[in-house]
Amino acid sequence: MFFAPTLYSCSPRVNDRSFERFVNRAFANAAIARQNVNVEQDDTSWTLSFDVPGLSRDDLSVSIEGAVVRVESKAEARRQVKAAYEMPLEIDTATSEAKLEHGVLTLRLGKLVPTSNKVDLSIQ
Repeated sequence: MFFAPTLYSCSPRVNDRSFERFVNRAFANAAIARQNVNVEQDDTSWTLSFDVPGLSRDDLSVSIEGAVVRVESKAEARRQVKAAYEMPLEIDTATSEAKLEHGVLTLRLGKLVPTSNKVDLSIQ
């Protein structure tokens, strides 16, 4: 039995980039798995639903600001959830609702149709 030396032609920076890509993919996949969100859309609303097992209505907080909806669990909750979603249009808070059933939080977010502020002036 004999051993032959091998030469590697790749530089250390290539190995660093490979490791960096590996770590980024690992963390990205873990984040996607934690935020298993189903999004559906129709003409008037979006429906977001995701699992929040072990949390009650009192443990969760849902807030809407413009086109962003935030879901957070309170500090004393058994499980921590924190997520924010930006929609393509602003959200109509009057027609939006949140429902928690059997560990699934369902948000029905109404689309705020942009209105034109166009004013015609009379020419004198």
